Amino acid sequence: MPRYDAPVRDMQFVLHELLQLQNYSNLPGFADASPETIDQILDEGAKFAKNVLFPLNAVGDKQGCKRASDASVKTPDGFPDAYKQLVENGWPLLSAHPEMGGQGLPHAVNIAWTEMVSSSNMAFGMYPGLTHGAYQALMAGGSDELKAKYGPKMASGEWAGTMNLTEPHCGTDLGLMKTKAVPQGDGTYKITGQKIWISGGEQDLTDNIIHLVLARIEGAPEGIKGISLFVVPKYMVKEDGSLGERNACQCGGLEEKMGIHGNATCVMNYDGATGWLVGEEHKGMRTMFVMMNEARLGVGLQGMSQAEIAYQNALDFAKDRVQGRSLTGVQAPDKPADPIIVHPDVRRMLLEQKAFLEGARAFVYWMAFQGDLQHKSPDEAVQQKAEDYMALLTPVVKAYLTHKGYESANLGLQVHGGSGFTREWGLEQIVRDCRISLIYEGTNGVQALDLVGRKLGANGGRAVFSFFAEIDEFIAENDKVEGLELYVEGLKTVRAQLQDGTMWLMQNGMSDFNNAGASSHDYLHLMGLTALAFMWARMAKIALEKKDSGDPFYAAKLATGRYFVERMLPDAPAHLAKVKTGAAAMMALDAEQF
Repeated sequence: MPRYDAPVRDMQFVLHELLQLQNYSNLPGFADASPETIDQILDEGAKFAKNVLFPLNAVGDKQGCKRASDASVKTPDGFPDAYKQLVENGWPLLSAHPEMGGQGLPHAVNIAWTEMVSSSNMAFGMYPGLTHGAYQALMAGGSDELKAKYGPKMASGEWAGTMNLTEPHCGTDLGLMKTKAVPQGDGTYKITGQKIWISGGEQDLTDNIIHLVLARIEGAPEGIKGISLFVVPKYMVKEDGSLGERNACQCGGLEEKMGIHGNATCVMNYDGATGWLVGEEHKGMRTMFVMMNEARLGVGLQGMSQAEIAYQNALDFAKDRVQGRSLTGVQAPDKPADPIIVHPDVRRMLLEQKAFLEGARAFVYWMAFQGDLQHKSPDEAVQQKAEDYMALLTPVVKAYLTHKGYESANLGLQVHGGSGFTREWGLEQIVRDCRISLIYEGTNGVQALDLVGRKLGANGGRAVFSFFAEIDEFIAENDKVEGLELYVEGLKTVRAQLQDGTMWLMQNGMSDFNNAGASSHDYLHLMGLTALAFMWARMAKIALEKKDSGDPFYAAKLATGRYFVERMLPDAPAHLAKVKTGAAAMMALDAEQF
């Protein structure tokens, strides 16, 4: 039967030893994030995830959400009470702005809590996760009046938030959007249109839902440059903060999905609903990208978090399941067969999961820390570098971590053999839930195109060359460290391969845009491997320094890193070879020849 225990020790390693958050007490919010405070948060969060959220994971999958005839939506049994506990315990306020009632802690701390929620119950975690993204967008682009009216209760989770982009006739190409906004002369707009695939568009968890809706003001320019962003509350909010009449928006239906059944995925109909402009007219995408980038990091985390719970249960199964004997002789003479963890191929699958997970956790936490530096560092150069990294590497976090996370979830199922294909063991739900992470918030193919088409050449390639320089600095400082040679050499090799691919794209992508498109997937994976190699080299350095401490954690860290370098990094030259083939083979067939 499935279980989940938050990997607190590894989270502590990343936050305290790799990122060393305790050394940034000069930044806002960091002084309150002492190691002792962080450990308390991790310990209590682990209990909440295990005891409150995880028991509802299978319940949510089996029951799903139900839409009533009055367009209301009932979430699975136990979800409303769990959400109430979430809010009462103040979890959504961890990194929210103090002026909105939040604790203002680093996002790098909040992301550890978010991982626990997503691992234990991905469908449930989407409700507070999207609310946090909507809150961040409102804080970035909303007027003081809108922030004061909606911010505190969105920060606390008392009110939920949604993101309304997609329409039946347009997904990624938002320039085709038809939802319209008609100004009323009093500062409000009437919003009319239909949005689809709106997570948490209707539910019974909160008293109010604050929808962020993209729409086109009458007479606006065509395409993406004519889109504006609006706050459209489910219930109007009176001057005293109390709720008034119902707005003219409702759930028109629920999607029947492959997974994440516990999250209400709604068709939302806006029939002259009252909304307020967020930011400037026709500049809605600028503000919405704040939420989209937040969501993309969150989705990358989802891929990793589902891999984590799949790994934990695969490991349990591999230790308990007896089948056959070890190729080198009997390992468990007191049993009729050996546990399957003795078999090399089972170890391959487990180590593929473990090496990916620990590298990915370091990568996504490091990215969250870059977000903290971008917004909180007083040093403009540090801010600029962090902003560049957030732009360049967000599509990599989203696409690489979900792709590899889904592969890892499948490996967890494979370790279970036939048992994994049955509902009893829980792995098939993990695989189904995880699958959406490769699709929503911009498919992984779109992320790869964004990386090579927009992010790579931005500001003359400043971000990627800064990334190279930081890696080079680490290599130069550690090239002669005894015991670290394997990890540094692996990093040095993949860094050279990434630079080779980068230069090829810069030279050939602009002469034929199909070259960029055809190479984008493999280039993104090459960058993902490089990022994880950088994280593994840094983690190995720490583990090497502490391997004689008596804590077996560090020896295991070094051994896992060795697996990554020797068995996973060799994928890099294959990705590079595919990058450099360009588009010729891919575009050779006419459509009729497929």
